[in-house]
This record gives sequence, C-alpha cells and structure tokens, in this order.
Amino acid sequence: MRKIIVLIILCLSMNFVWSQNKIIDSLSIELAYQKADSLKVDTSLYLIKNLYAAKNYDKALKYIIESEKLSNSLNYHKGIAEITYYKALIYAEKNDYINAVSGYSKSKDLFNQLNDTLSVAMVNNSIGLIEIKRGNYDKGLQYSLSSIKELEKRGLKNDLKLAYSNLAEAYYKIKNYDKATPFYLKALQIQTQLQDKEGINASNLHLAKLYSFSKEHRKAIDYYEKVISSLNSKSDSARAKIYPQLGAEYLKFHDYKNATKYLTQAYGLNKRANNDAGFLTTLINLADLNLQQRRVIIAEKQLLQAGVLAKKLNNKEELLRQYELMKAIDSTNRRFDRAFVWQRRYYSLKDSLERAKAPVNSINNTPVQNLNLDLNFDKRKKPEKPIATTTINNDEELLELKKKNKKLQLFTYILLAILALVITALFLIYFKRNNNLKYTQELEEKNIKIELQNEAFLEQTKHLENVNNVKDKLFSIVSHDLKDSLSSINGFIDLMKDGSLTRQEFDNLIPELSENANNASLLLFNLLNWSKSQMQSLKPNPSLFDIQEVFEDKVKLIEQRIESKGIDLVDHSLRDFAYADRSMFEIVVQNLLANALKFSKNGDTITISNHISNGSCIISIADSGVGISKKNIEKIFKGNSFTTMGTNNEKGTGLGLSICRELVELNGGKIWVESTVNVGSTFYVQLPKSKPAE
Repeated sequence: MRKIIVLIILCLSMNFVWSQNKIIDSLSIELAYQKADSLKVDTSLYLIKNLYAAKNYDKALKYIIESEKLSNSLNYHKGIAEITYYKALIYAEKNDYINAVSGYSKSKDLFNQLNDTLSVAMVNNSIGLIEIKRGNYDKGLQYSLSSIKELEKRGLKNDLKLAYSNLAEAYYKIKNYDKATPFYLKALQIQTQLQDKEGINASNLHLAKLYSFSKEHRKAIDYYEKVISSLNSKSDSARAKIYPQLGAEYLKFHDYKNATKYLTQAYGLNKRANNDAGFLTTLINLADLNLQQRRVIIAEKQLLQAGVLAKKLNNKEELLRQYELMKAIDSTNRRFDRAFVWQRRYYSLKDSLERAKAPVNSINNTPVQNLNLDLNFDKRKKPEKPIATTTINNDEELLELKKKNKKLQLFTYILLAILALVITALFLIYFKRNNNLKYTQELEEKNIKIELQNEAFLEQTKHLENVNNVKDKLFSIVSHDLKDSLSSINGFIDLMKDGSLTRQEFDNLIPELSENANNASLLLFNLLNWSKSQMQSLKPNPSLFDIQEVFEDKVKLIEQRIESKGIDLVDHSLRDFAYADRSMFEIVVQNLLANALKFSKNGDTITISNHISNGSCIISIADSGVGISKKNIEKIFKGNSFTTMGTNNEKGTGLGLSICRELVELNGGKIWVESTVNVGSTFYVQLPKSKPAE
C-alpha cells in the first residue's frame, strides 16, 4: 500500500513539473511574438513568477533584465516595481543580502507611489524574513508585524504562513516565549490547511519546546507525539533528537514506563549514530530516571560518563544538570563532603552562566560629547600656594610646622606599608585556598576512578571464580563418571584381544557395551554444552524448522536402546514449525528422550507430541516411568549436578536438564515438568513460531 501511495505522489509531482514546464515553454513562445508594450511586460512577469516558483533563478534573471529595460523605456511603473521586487527575491535566494535589501527598498518606494498596499505588505514580509535569517530579530519583527494586517485582510495563506513563521522564530530567538507561542499556533493552522508536512513538523516541535519551557508538560508531550507519528521508519536522526526530550517530559509526571521506553530507544539511536549531543542529553535524563527509582549506582556511572562528554562538548547547561544530580546522589548516599563539592561547582557554574546572559554595557554606546576629557593638561597653570590667614612671625613656629608635616608623612607611609602587607597576606591566603581546593578536587576524582576500577576488579574476580568452578566440575566428572564408562569399554576390548570370550559371551556383552558407549557419548555431549553455557559463549542462531523432522532424527538414535529395554514409543507428533536454533533444540530433545528412557522400565510407554498455543509451539515428551518427587522437581533444572540412578542403574551427570533450561531460555522459550511418583513424568517445551518483534 505504501509503495502505491509513493507511486501516486511521484506521478502527481511529475505531472505538476511537466505542466509547469509546459506553461513556461508556452509563455516563452508567446513572449517572442508579442509587441514591445506593457502587455509584453505583464507576460514576461508571469513567466518570471513561474521560473521563480520552479527555482530556475538564472533563467528568471535573464528575463528580468530584458523586462526591466522595456519597462523603463515605456515608463511602465507597475512593471518596474514588480520586476525590482522579484529581482530582490532572487538575490535573497542566492544569499546576496546587500542587493536583496536594496531591491526591496526600491520596490517598496515604487509600490508606495502606486498606493499598492498589498505589494508593500509582501515586500515588508520579505524584508522581515531576510533580517530574521541574518539574526536581526528586532528589525525583522518590525517589518513582519507591519505586513500581517494587510495579508490577513487579503487571506493570502502562503504569505501569511511565512509571516507567522518568521515572527514566531524571531520571538523564540529573543526568548519572548509568550509571544512566540500564538504565532506558531497560527502558522500551524495555515500549514495544516496547505498540507505543508515539513512546516507542520517544525511548528509542532517548536510548540513542544515552548510548552516545556512554560512547564505545560502535558501539552509538550502531545506535540512531541504528533511529530513522532508523522515520521517515517527511516527518520532515525529526528527520533534521536526528539526521544530524549519526550522521555524527560514523561519523567516530569513520574511516568517511568514511558520515560524508560523513549530514553532507552534514544540511547541506542544516539549511540549508533555517534551523536554526542543527543547521547549527552539521554545520559542525563536516564540518570535522573534511575535516581528517582533508587538505582543510585547506575545513575552515578551514567552521570560520570555524561560529565566527561559535557566537558568535551563544552555544554555548560547539561554540565549544570550533571552537577545538580551528582549532588543529589551523594546526599542520598550520605557523602555530604562530596555533595558540598558538587553544590559549590553547581552554583559557581550557574553564576557564570547568568553573568554571560546579562547585558553588558559597551563603551562604544557612550556619546563622545559626554566624555569631558581635558587634552591640554600640559598647558595648565600650577595652582598657586594658598596664602596663610595668619602670618608666621618667627622661625620657631615654622620649624614646628615642618616637624608636624614630617610626622604626618611618616604616618601615611606606615599606613601604606601595613595596607600592602595585608593585601599580600590576603593574596597568599586566597592562592593557597585555591590550591587546596584544586588538590581536593583531584583527590575526589582519583577516588571515584579507584572505586570504578575496584568494581571492575570484583567483577573480573567473580568471573574467574566461576570459570575455576567450571574447571573443577569438569575434572570431577571426567575423572569419575566418564572414567567408569571408558574403563568398561577398555576391559571389553582387552578380553577380545586375549581371546577369552566365546561367541555367545560376546553377543551377551554387546548391549552392555552399547549402553556404556551411549552413556559416554551423551556425557561428553552434555559436558561440552554445559561448559559453553557456563563460559557464556553460547549464542543462538535462530531459523524456521520443522519439529517433526527433529523428532524423527532423534528417535532413530535411541530405537535400539528402547527395544532392548522393552519400552513402547508412541509418536503423536505433527508437522509444525518453530523459530529457534535448530541445533540447540536437537540437544534439548535428545536429553529429554534419554531422560525418559533412563527412568522407564520394561513395559512402560514414552509418548512424544506437539500442539499450538497462543502463537507458540509446545512440544511434550511423556513417560509412564518412576516419576519425580515434589522435593526433587525443584532441583532438576538447577546447575547443581543433582542426579539419580536409572531403572537399570544408569548413571548421569545431573547436567542434562540444566542445559535444556539454558538452551530453551536462550531461544526465548520456557521449559517445565509435571510428574507423579510411580505414574510418570511429562516435560514441556514452549518455543516461538516466528521472529519476535524488536
């Protein structure tokens, strides 16, 4: 269905392009045969408009130059005004700002002379667009606002869509969110009417961010969801940007299910795309989610990773959030000394960000005439000495005055020296304090690294202990159970070499020899798979296969043993398909059949069957043997080597059913048993019938 829709759209677009080219060709021919008058200018303008719509700017400029000459020779003012306007539009498309603004100004003057208010409004809208694109938001707002009323009055949807979008973007950039929101809503209404999918997505995304800023998180979620629903399956880059924001919005409502859903998807998308900015936001929000759910260790690891990434990207806003959450984690863990460090970093960074956002006065804004600088200071007269009101009549008074003056100077010098010492001491204290803080910070970072390394060492130690346990288990089984089976076979071979066996004795010993060989084979088979599972090296390779074929192959392997033990086999299996690793499933069936045979006696029955339940495939292997007690049912699927002797004293390792459980669960299935002592046992295996949805 999707392919058909794409094909229809492609055909319609091709038809539109073809029809537009047909119009352009027709106008070109018509223009060639027209007389040089105002009607020819109008035809040329219509052709220029179509070329502009088709984005064929170079060809449009050729017709503009010819039409401009003709309009000037005819003194056709309307034609000159419109040609000047379209020339400015093309300069704007080519990012020629100077020529575009010059053209807009000329065309606006001409339209004003013609009292063409609609054209003036369209020119103002175009000027607003180019100024907003260049970051001159205040200037762009003035032009776009002046055009709105006339465009709304005429109902020009395409021009209104641009005007509303320009105004909304300008208000958004200058952080006037209260005014940006209504204009985005108006733009969205017209974009919906015009079926402008790209514009609808852009408006929805901005509205989601605006509602998030104003703490209207439910509305923000609604608009984010609208954007996601419109994306196609290949829009991973868009999802990688939106999912972290949407997850954060759900987190505001403590909706952990949806928050986890979107944040985990965002983690994978940004990780695969190596999108550091999106990955940083995702890590911070995931840490917040885990902290709220008391998963403090995971949250701390994510925040440490986020801190490194935020410093690398110089993303101070996200670094501020990382400091705040790290403070909360250390407070939760009662590490108040570290929490104090994070708090200090938080407020220090917050203050610097607020200072960066504050307006800075520039000396260039100060008028020159207000600076009263005296540039002729060298020519100023020295002030005359003040005339004393009292006359010094004798030399003693003069000497006394000089002494007082010297004492005053000395006192001043002492005060200056003390002040210098105090300033030096304060500087040294400040410098030492900064060094101590830096040293403390380095020690804290080293402690965090050491803690993480210790955790890694503990995990590695645990893994090595598991491997060592597996080794000990293998050696134990090989040295006892496998040794018994092989010793029996070697003894039989030695008797044959010595010629100590008669033909009749040889025939009588064959079943026992076969049993020992089968036991050794199954033991090695289970040991190999069990050791792989313990080493975590088993990985399924799922495919679709017929269950009945597997039953047939595995029954052939034990037919002779079934006959020799006097057991009936009933095959109720049907042809049915499962989606799993076939070789792993064969291992499970072989172990379950061997288990049923081991605990059945002469005259008992083994029944195999399968059926479908809720889209899954369920197989069962039942026997009428000795059964399993309730106490032992709890032990059989655990990897603790629990085993019992068979009806003919057959031995086992206790690994078979443990391996079955691990292999079934690796393939997304389940295994369980129903059993009654002295009545029999039935083992069930449930597997998917198709590939699970990701």
